[in-house]
Amino acid sequence: MSDHQNLQQWVERSLPRQFPTSAAPQLFPLSGDAGFRRYFRVNCAPSLLAVSAPPEHENNEAFVRIAALLKRGGVRTPRIYAIDYPQGFLLLEDFGDQLLLPLLSSETADRFYQKAEDTLLVLQGVPLADSGLAIYDRQRLLDEMRLFPEWFLKQLLGLDITTEDSRLIEQTFEQLATSALSQPEVIVHRDFHSRNLMLLADGDMGVIDFQDAVRGPLTYDLVSLLRDCYIRWPAEYVSRRALDYYRRVVATGVADTVPDSQFLRWFDLMGLQRHIKVLGVFARLWLRDGKPGYLADLPLVLHYTLEQLTPYPELHDFKSWFERRVMPLVQIQHWYQKNRPCR
Repeated sequence: MSDHQNLQQWVERSLPRQFPTSAAPQLFPLSGDAGFRRYFRVNCAPSLLAVSAPPEHENNEAFVRIAALLKRGGVRTPRIYAIDYPQGFLLLEDFGDQLLLPLLSSETADRFYQKAEDTLLVLQGVPLADSGLAIYDRQRLLDEMRLFPEWFLKQLLGLDITTEDSRLIEQTFEQLATSALSQPEVIVHRDFHSRNLMLLADGDMGVIDFQDAVRGPLTYDLVSLLRDCYIRWPAEYVSRRALDYYRRVVATGVADTVPDSQFLRWFDLMGLQRHIKVLGVFARLWLRDGKPGYLADLPLVLHYTLEQLTPYPELHDFKSWFERRVMPLVQIQHWYQKNRPCR
């Protein structure tokens, strides 16, 4: 019996009585994400989502635990109606189809980012005590960034990394990790962006894909939102929103006041850590997992990387190296030539 048939039969057995169907429930496939999860809409009333999340690849226990943690704190996460851990099947509340990303334009950005930031403020206010979340420690930060030389530089671009290159790369990674670890600690979603936020029918902002949440740096989710890998805003707009958000965080007591320049440095270097990681992740999604769609997003991530290296003298050696050793190989790639962002 196929996995789909197993899921179909499990849904038939597990469907709650308050979600009737006129006949045997049908499962309609939906587009997936960067992971191994597959989603199906169940034609009950109202509809539900059936999820196939192979336990050898996906941490479903963490999904259930963190969903409950965030929901207790006031974050809108999907209600879980049934779960089969051995098979990796879940039956979830259906948040609909309205992602934040297609709603964003120059006319709507303020309104929707305000709503997203309101949601982030609630998330960052969830108490850390007894959360059971892993800590975003130095090793984890470094391991993430090391995806960049392995998958992006070596395997995607074919760069022959020298000992001198490796020394500069590791030195830069250590600087970025040190900056991240100097920040106030909050709950970090780790992918808080326009494809993981949904506008619900009742006007609330729903949050999905939260199963990798950790305890970590204050600015991580904010920079994920405002320097989104899938949409670009003017640098001045991003900085203004970041500082406005920080003042709101201080007012809630989650963080103490620091100079604006210090907060923006945290924000910029956190973004740099994330985008260096993402270059490796997107390359790996193509080369290992056969998912080419993320190649089109690499040029914007590269733009962010160079943009955030520029203001900081201590990173100029890495910037010069990046422009000299990496960008010539990037510029001949079909995915860069086709999707290169305008300056």
